[in-house]
Amino acid sequence: MNANTSRQNAAERDEGDRLFDRTTRDLPPGRHQFHKERMMAQIHQTQAAERTAEQPADRARRLRLPRPAIALPALAAALAGVVVVGVVVSGGGNGVKDEGGVATGPALTTTVGAATGNGVPQLLDRIALAAADTSHPDVKPGQYVYIESKSADTFVKSTDAGTSLASHELHTRQVWRSADGTKGWLIDPAVNDSPEGETLSLPDEQGNTPQANLNSPSYDYLAKLTTDPDALLAKIYKETKGQGNSPDQEAFATIGDLLGESYPPAKLYPALFKAAAKIPGVVVVNDAVDAAGRHGVAVARLDETSGEREEWIFDRKSDVFLGERTVQVGRRTDVDALIEPGTVLFTNAVMNRAIVDGIKQTPSQSG
Repeated sequence: MNANTSRQNAAERDEGDRLFDRTTRDLPPGRHQFHKERMMAQIHQTQAAERTAEQPADRARRLRLPRPAIALPALAAALAGVVVVGVVVSGGGNGVKDEGGVATGPALTTTVGAATGNGVPQLLDRIALAAADTSHPDVKPGQYVYIESKSADTFVKSTDAGTSLASHELHTRQVWRSADGTKGWLIDPAVNDSPEGETLSLPDEQGNTPQANLNSPSYDYLAKLTTDPDALLAKIYKETKGQGNSPDQEAFATIGDLLGESYPPAKLYPALFKAAAKIPGVVVVNDAVDAAGRHGVAVARLDETSGEREEWIFDRKSDVFLGERTVQVGRRTDVDALIEPGTVLFTNAVMNRAIVDGIKQTPSQSG
């Protein structure tokens, strides 16, 4: 993906590539490229801010994270005055919108739902059956997977007045991807400041066309994966080895990424749920709410290192996937102590997932 790179010169790109290379090993897979884009945008914004330092800041600048609490330790030291890891940097202004135009508000919170290990295999079997019965047409060459979702997140906000928790309020995200993954488009005010969005098409500015993989899959790539749950899970463990806080948590997060913003082929979709049932530590949360306010039952797993619980939320009656959220369950220490149990770090709701015939075309326009 090459969002925002059109606004960077060669020196900025080289600097970002060097910084990113030192930090990718600390990032959960599936989010590397996104963080590279956001880091590059932050470098650009920081340099622009330095050129206009004499002007009062009226908008907060921040690094957008698709998932919370992902550490970039080397980058924090390298970018003087820039706080990453989900932190907003403000010059002291009290504006309510960031540079992307997303309004900010208080931290998102919820009641931490009770979790149980009872009934996990039965629930995931039922979800897998529902996934197998769902109408799920193939994506043909020339077509695009369209996903519209609503999302919000909580972050640590640092200003001249101190540090506090805040949120980027609920907003709409639209993404289009071709079957082979080489063409795409993104409209998300939390990621780019243009209402028209930005291209995700390849090759990038260096002429590179990265190969699709488990952490950055295309529909065509997913169509070639094994549908045997044991073999699929083994592949996930193998390709995510050494990533995340634990092998089991990273396997769970990887499957969650595929549920949220991809289009698994019909035969693969139920296999993902059957594979998830084999991951130790998976639990059921009987009441969870997605970003659109829809209540459902969640399949979840607690990351014991961070105290965060990732929840996949399903409709109680139809077992259809609604969305996901990450809730702080355990207590943190030091600066992270601001993030108390019950904080919703990230929440998302899938509103529309469809196949369309053109980039930037919506389902209502394709009929």
